[in-house]
Amino acid sequence: MNPLDDLLKEAQEKMDKAVEFLTQEFARLRTGKASPALVENVSVDYYGSSVRLRELANISTPEPRLLVINPYDPSSMSAIEKAILAANIGVTPMNDGHVIRIPIPELTEERRRELVKVIKRNAEEQKVAVRNVRRDANEHVKALQKNSTITEDERDQALEKIQKLTDDHISHIEEMIKAKEEEIMTV
Repeated sequence: MNPLDDLLKEAQEKMDKAVEFLTQEFARLRTGKASPALVENVSVDYYGSSVRLRELANISTPEPRLLVINPYDPSSMSAIEKAILAANIGVTPMNDGHVIRIPIPELTEERRRELVKVIKRNAEEQKVAVRNVRRDANEHVKALQKNSTITEDERDQALEKIQKLTDDHISHIEEMIKAKEEEIMTV
């Protein structure tokens, strides 16, 4: 197989991972709507080991502004409650002995603006990651051409393809920023 094809495929996969990571980060941000992603990765100290909440309980959203956590083991309720408070995600769990309810409060204008800044910072980090992948791929292509493994024309075509991949991923990240910002700023 052509070394350029492998290189392009690897660059594509790394850029896709940056976008996927950003998608997961955006899912964790509280937008005033209840989402299981808000708490599912909270680490709970369960019998001496750290376990993600989604492995200990069923997390549902019966109402748009309410999360309900139904632990598989009722004895873990206090540990789950402590873990949610310790996660510092801006919500207060209410334990009624059977399930844990988490009402999602309305976001203030100030908090919305802070979240938009967080979104932009996270997105910029992933844009940098995509550009770093581009830089590494470009250096590799130039090294292949220098070692006479590929021709100058192949090098130029590969550099163009890498740039197109980068542009596509950056524009996808920009679209994600706009969508998430609109979601957060909508009252």
